[in-house]
Amino acid sequence: MMNRYSRQTLFNKIGNAGQRLIHSRTVLIVGVGALGSLSSEMLARAGVGKLILVDRDYVELSNLQRQTLFTEDDANGKIPKVIAGAERLKDIRSDIEVDTHIAHADALLLESLAKEADLILDGTDNFDTRMLINDVAFKTGTPWVYAACVEASYSSCGFVPGVTPCYRCLVPVLPTTTLTCDTVGVISPAVHMAVSEQVTTAFKIMTDQFSAPFHMRMGNVWDMDHMKFRIDGMKEDECATCGTHEYPELEINDASSMSMRLCGRDTVQYIDERLTQDIVVGALNDRNIPMHETPYFVEFRYDDYRIVSFNNGRLLIHGADQTNKARTIVNQLFG
Repeated sequence: MMNRYSRQTLFNKIGNAGQRLIHSRTVLIVGVGALGSLSSEMLARAGVGKLILVDRDYVELSNLQRQTLFTEDDANGKIPKVIAGAERLKDIRSDIEVDTHIAHADALLLESLAKEADLILDGTDNFDTRMLINDVAFKTGTPWVYAACVEASYSSCGFVPGVTPCYRCLVPVLPTTTLTCDTVGVISPAVHMAVSEQVTTAFKIMTDQFSAPFHMRMGNVWDMDHMKFRIDGMKEDECATCGTHEYPELEINDASSMSMRLCGRDTVQYIDERLTQDIVVGALNDRNIPMHETPYFVEFRYDDYRIVSFNNGRLLIHGADQTNKARTIVNQLFG
């Protein structure tokens, strides 16, 4: 096995001992889009023992410009990202263990999966999920590494419970932006810079070499600007995550019925665990609505909306820009 990683073990910061540590680790990756697809590939090639992939979406053609694990066949087949990603990772390294979850990353799921992981990597595209990852990580004592990119900008930072401040402590000094890849775009070099920083930090954590001084790193690849600032002294005593340990993002709401607008897209996600595949297919047959069934979801059109219904009661309603409209559509279809 070591011969496969010979160029990595020749690097004196890793060596054979570090490689054995990397191979023993389990990493949870939340989001398998631009960030998560690249970080999972890097970690698979580096020899990580197990990856846990969580993503709620499927591959589309617009993903291929920056999401390195996927192909046109995946996009044409609308294959869920975690499924397509796992297949490609197995092609890269047949001995890797990959656990997949086609699911919305809610508090219950992430807290459960974090208990199996040595490290969490952020592959998301929104502030709310990062705050949730932060609370999950610090409650379970699991290190996590943040990464983000938009346009030509990138940023990354590692957080270790009991050692560093948490993400919530840094929020007042983080750049304030509502820009997303879906509204202003992103170029792939920014993705690669963010993930390079993220995975390097992951290597340090996995090989027990992550130590002070700790930094947030950010930059703009188009302008060739790169900077870092120290975060060591930024812990807030009254922080609800790492100070008072209240973990507000983990307050459990009723997950049996929930809707949310997806960041930067005219799409609403609606979750109702009662809407099993049998219920959805039966209702569509009763209404004579044509559908396309796959092993993972049912796709159909209703009025001007394209709807994808996953097997676990989760619907993506494309063309809807308000959660109230999504609820109306679901009530019209399923009562």
